[in-house]
Amino acid sequence: VFEAVSERRVLMDIAPHLVTPAPFLFPTYKGGRVGFLKLDVGMWLYDGLSLFRSPRLHRALSPRQVAAEEPGLLQDGLTGAPLYYDCATDDARLTLENAMDARRLGAEVRTHTRVVGMLHDAGGRIAGVRLRDAFSGAESEVRARVVINATGPWTDRVRGLAGERRALLRPTRGVHLVVDAARLSPHNTLVCFHPRDGRLLFVLPWGDRSYVGTTDTDDAGDPAQVHATADDVAYLLEAANHYFPQASPLTPADVISTWAGLRPLLSGEGSESSVSREHEILVDPDGLITIAGGKLTTFRKMAQQVVEQAVALLRVTGARESLARVGPAATATTPLPGGVDWPEASEDEHAAMTARILAAGGEAMTLETARLFATTYGARGVGVAERMVRDPSAAEALVPGRPERMAQVDVAVDEEFAQRVSDVLVRRTQIHYRDHDQGLGCAEAVAARMGARLGWDAARVAAEVEHYRAEVALSRRWRSEAWPSAVGRTLP
Repeated sequence: VFEAVSERRVLMDIAPHLVTPAPFLFPTYKGGRVGFLKLDVGMWLYDGLSLFRSPRLHRALSPRQVAAEEPGLLQDGLTGAPLYYDCATDDARLTLENAMDARRLGAEVRTHTRVVGMLHDAGGRIAGVRLRDAFSGAESEVRARVVINATGPWTDRVRGLAGERRALLRPTRGVHLVVDAARLSPHNTLVCFHPRDGRLLFVLPWGDRSYVGTTDTDDAGDPAQVHATADDVAYLLEAANHYFPQASPLTPADVISTWAGLRPLLSGEGSESSVSREHEILVDPDGLITIAGGKLTTFRKMAQQVVEQAVALLRVTGARESLARVGPAATATTPLPGGVDWPEASEDEHAAMTARILAAGGEAMTLETARLFATTYGARGVGVAERMVRDPSAAEALVPGRPERMAQVDVAVDEEFAQRVSDVLVRRTQIHYRDHDQGLGCAEAVAARMGARLGWDAARVAAEVEHYRAEVALSRRWRSEAWPSAVGRTLP
């Protein structure tokens, strides 16, 4: 926890547009797993481990104060709730900005490229990788003194390319579902125990949407095909309806979208939720370095440690000349691209950046879009807004009535490695999750615009639209599955 809260402070400094404070409410009930006093003591320990540098110190709320703070919350048996502060982020964009910064510093970044084999030197040590381009099928080789395997849920499969290896991972599936804020509108992030099995989960406000998650289920399937199941959706709706009984019950028809992923947890005994979230760095006898496990919050620290391990291996293998140019890591103080030129002296930094973007976007810019650009791109949002002035077509909405603009497609292609429609609609924007139609209505327009910049022919444009439709279909596959017999479809 100490490592995580320390890194959280670093991320707030280097990515202030992406890592933002958020209030969390943790209600306790009579006969519940954790009592109010015990939880309050735990919160003081949490504040202490953060050296009392959390965005705000926690407050202990009485049942009456909880009802005022969160009027839709279940009141029966309520004994109180700590209100504490953590941070929220956009995981895809946080990852993306690290890749962009790596490119700025000289790295070659290849997306949609698969490792299909390992190269070895005469002594049997790993000496590079064989790659395959996902679009052309062309293969190439990249030689290197050190190869680092940082592939999340694909960790064991990549290690297997180098020969027989013991399995490191116990992957578990985590699922979230998204509903309209008009149907479920918590004021804070609600931390709660599932009424059926006591597992911890969250109900989160997300602008015009809210989302509920997550599940924790062993899943040894293909990480590229992981998806929510009907059981997952029923489980999450059951919890939301339990804690927000004043709203008419949420049903499967209320689910706008889902997302699912595999946690690359290290192998361990016990229930899925008890498996360690710690990370491990392993160096195989043939020199392959693998980092597995861990959490997004500590990604920077994990990266620093694995690079230090690589440098140590290089010293052993005789690359000392190259290492003479290697200095200490500066990632704890160097802002990510959107954090460069971020307002520092302003009382409300996001409002100041929003105003700057609003001014740069001219008549076509709306306050809602300016706010979106500020939280998506940070200081880079000024340049995205200026595209709307130079090219009126870039000011067009991707989805009528929503704040996303065609300029975001252009910047995704020009600056953010996007090569597929799904890159734009799923990972560079959040339309896949937030739009009631999940972006299907704008997929053709996005494909055409990308095609014009990337030189696609008509067949490639059509193929990209179909590929995106398949992505949406995967996220909706739960709808065609048998609904759990123990749970009615209306989930009263």
